[in-house]
Amino acid sequence: METNGQPLEFAGGTLGEHRHICGFFNSIDEEHRVLRSFIKDGFDAGERALHIVDPELREEHLRQLGEAGIDVGGAIESGQLDVRLWQDAYLRDDRFDQDAMLALIEGELQSAAEEGSRHIRLLAHMEWSLLDRLGVEDLLEYETRLNYVIPKYEDPVVCTYDLSKFGATTVMDALRTHPMVLIGGLLQENPFFVPPEKFLLEMRERRSARETAHRH
Repeated sequence: METNGQPLEFAGGTLGEHRHICGFFNSIDEEHRVLRSFIKDGFDAGERALHIVDPELREEHLRQLGEAGIDVGGAIESGQLDVRLWQDAYLRDDRFDQDAMLALIEGELQSAAEEGSRHIRLLAHMEWSLLDRLGVEDLLEYETRLNYVIPKYEDPVVCTYDLSKFGATTVMDALRTHPMVLIGGLLQENPFFVPPEKFLLEMRERRSARETAHRH
């Protein structure tokens, strides 16, 4: 499954069949440096972009896009660029509903797959899951279930994680839910990826063990 019949090349690697990517970065500067060609090439090809960003980083995100040579105002006006805040996506109604979010992502990918539609590149900041909101504990289950959705379409989805904010356990689990990984500025196939049915089973077992421990 290849976008426009062609593999995507960026960050020193090639995106082929697997399009669910986990990006680990130490700063927004590093994120933009690594993803600049991925983002810019999409715009140059006339593709759409959906970026779901930390509200506090919105202006900085737009500034970085402008520095990459993108006409941000024009792209937003034409509908080519859609920049949404967490509260307009992951945290609608001030809570995280993984089913609603899976439906949102699938809806975007589906619309991009319709005849005559433009391809889309999705980018999402994942630090919303660190906020004190109902449902955020479902982050990993959501990331796992995305692996049932994304392979049905051709468009790439990049989930970015700020390594200075997430603990090692979450980082390792996030890594295991993505078939492709961007780490140290390089895109590569992820040898730690666990198929969704296996990871969901593991999560159920973990939950059961925790509940048993609480009862004793």
